[in-house]
Amino acid sequence: MSFLDRFSTKLQVPAPGETLPGRDHELPGIPATHAVLGTPIRPPFPEGVRTAVFGLGCFWGAERLFWQTPGVYSTAVGYAGGTTPNPTYEETCSGRTGHTEAVLVAYDPSKVSYEELLRVFWEGHDPTQGMRQGNDVGTQYRSAAYWDGEDQHAELLASRDAYQAALTAAGRGEISTEIAKAGPFFYAEDYHQQYLHKVPHGYCGLGGTGVSCPIGTGVGSAPSAPAA
Repeated sequence: MSFLDRFSTKLQVPAPGETLPGRDHELPGIPATHAVLGTPIRPPFPEGVRTAVFGLGCFWGAERLFWQTPGVYSTAVGYAGGTTPNPTYEETCSGRTGHTEAVLVAYDPSKVSYEELLRVFWEGHDPTQGMRQGNDVGTQYRSAAYWDGEDQHAELLASRDAYQAALTAAGRGEISTEIAKAGPFFYAEDYHQQYLHKVPHGYCGLGGTGVSCPIGTGVGSAPSAPAA
């Protein structure tokens, strides 16, 4: 296979029958606790906490965006949207798993709305770049948002349309974000979890468009205080 053929392959999500076989067990050594928030990074989460999965390119910087968002209960990085079960980082970067680097966000809707998470998502990267994010090229860097529940699906589509209108008005291109129902989320290796906390000056290739996403205040609906 020539260099051009290999490069072209990295820009195409492989069909399920073309992906690596993976493994039937989770990767070893995945931590139980978030290194910044001190909360569990895997279910079961407390009652009322929901999850969302986003791909914004390299998941190191993407995860930091969400753990810094008030109201987020926990975050973790992993692989989503593909076929290979329990892939390694190297397998995902080969372009032969179908996965994109993703962030699992566990959030309390009474403290932060899904709409606010969507604003962080859209503004935190450039969703018009196809199979890349800046200098990071390959299907594993594609923009993606995986919904869990019809309410998330509706809000996600509405936010995409609102952001596309804002991008078009600013002279930017068409959103290429993959939008699909959430499937399996495979946790990445230990050293990737909260990477930019462990390596504060580590690589972060995120860069937004500079265009604001007009989808409201994004404030969660906290329970009303009892009358005095």
